[in-house]
Amino acid sequence: MISELIGGDRAALARAITLVESTRDDHRMAARALIEQVLPHTGNSIRVAITGVPGVGKSTFIERLGTYLTGERKEKVAVLAIDPSSPVSGGSIMGDKTRMPRLSADPNAFVRPTPTGGGLGGVHRNTRQTILLCEAAGFTNILVETVGVGQSEFAVASMTDFLVLLLLPNAGDELQGIKRGIVEIAGLIAVNKADSNPANAALARRHYENAIHYLPAAESGWITPVTTCSALTRENVPAIWEMVLKYKASTQASGYFKKHRQQQLSQWMDDEVHETVKRMIGENPEAASLRAAVLAGEISPSEAAVRLLSKLRDS
Repeated sequence: MISELIGGDRAALARAITLVESTRDDHRMAARALIEQVLPHTGNSIRVAITGVPGVGKSTFIERLGTYLTGERKEKVAVLAIDPSSPVSGGSIMGDKTRMPRLSADPNAFVRPTPTGGGLGGVHRNTRQTILLCEAAGFTNILVETVGVGQSEFAVASMTDFLVLLLLPNAGDELQGIKRGIVEIAGLIAVNKADSNPANAALARRHYENAIHYLPAAESGWITPVTTCSALTRENVPAIWEMVLKYKASTQASGYFKKHRQQQLSQWMDDEVHETVKRMIGENPEAASLRAAVLAGEISPSEAAVRLLSKLRDS
């Protein structure tokens, strides 16, 4: 699988992603070994998160952007569409691949709908590994579509280089509903569907530009631009990508790009430790009895946690 994957075989890439998403213990071990082997072939991409409220047109925007990259720019693009998990089957609900028919059929594109699987923050727990696998397969542009505006944006920001926040041209109501923290981590704000009401889109742009002035300066030194666009007509979509590339060039020159990726690796390690400890706790035979004691009011949750962690430490 390794040679096929590095050679750009999409079927091998799909099998590798399925492996890292598996929860079987033997598959986990094989997945870790696989990531170690492909690691030297990773890191040569720009990783961009695309987010926005439901109905903002994320899938249409991504297809327009993706076909621009594979068509006019002659580059390869991988799209990881993070969908909510079905409570019945555990699979993807939204089926973004069906909403990107042209990109899905493009030989220079790889579209992978991925269920969150209950992952924290609306992203799959192994999205980071999937990004590395796509890079190893030669995809130089990685687009990660999140579920929607919320905690997912903070999770996906810890595994991408740049976040594009898509908003609708109804500035007044929407500005009130957007959390300040999400605007703070956005690399670019784009008011989509500008073709439907250009006047409202222009007004919304001015509102968001005014809001940006009240935010603290970013560590990267980047000032978040605000623009309008139309995924339907492709208006400003190429220009948005030029802004992404400008950000990459600027932060690479300042050293922030590398620093940010190193911070992400550190965060990844911490997350893996937390996930492993959580799994070990769930598998510990003492966990059930201690939980029962808590529910019976015999001991406090804090005391139960201390005892359980003590047993893990001594085991």
